[in-house]
Amino acid sequence: MQKYIKLLLVTVILLSITSPVLASIGVGVGTGKIIVDDKLKPGQIYRLPSITVLNTGDEEAEYGLSIAYHEKQPERKPAMVWFRFDPERFPLKPGESKVVSIILDLPVNTKPGDYFAYVEASPKKKAVQGNGASIGVAAASKLYFTVVPANFIAGVYYKLLSLWQLYMPWSERVAFTLAVIVLFLVFRKYFKIELKSKKSNVSR
Repeated sequence: MQKYIKLLLVTVILLSITSPVLASIGVGVGTGKIIVDDKLKPGQIYRLPSITVLNTGDEEAEYGLSIAYHEKQPERKPAMVWFRFDPERFPLKPGESKVVSIILDLPVNTKPGDYFAYVEASPKKKAVQGNGASIGVAAASKLYFTVVPANFIAGVYYKLLSLWQLYMPWSERVAFTLAVIVLFLVFRKYFKIELKSKKSNVSR
């Protein structure tokens, strides 16, 4: 009997030494739902609320965001290419988090309607189960927004306006606006003078 007990103990010790300890990969997001209250227009570039991505596992991994959908959702599906994430990929140690900014860039020919998508955070390395099988883990925020109708010319206008508002600092916007106003006043004054001169020549 003692022989079997010793054999069992030796087997348990050997298994505990040779069996690898599997690290877990996890992910979480700090925002459960994003609802855009503004009615968006085709061509508009919109800065969505940022999302915080967390490493909830006990292994360092590289993370990123992507777009996913319900298979039979009633809302329209925004294309993945409409979204820009900054940063696109980033490493996180266990317990660390990263704030990711999101830009929604609507094409000028975007169809009007209600849109829905999951903004999904996931590690680029798949988690490994105890049986050796790999599985993908992800956490997502729900995104809702509405696009109102607009023609193509209006879409181009909103695209240019959004680019100007998004990438031009306030100081440059003010300087540019003042320059346009000054040029307009000078042009109008010059045009009036030239017009008066032509009228006086005609009257002679």
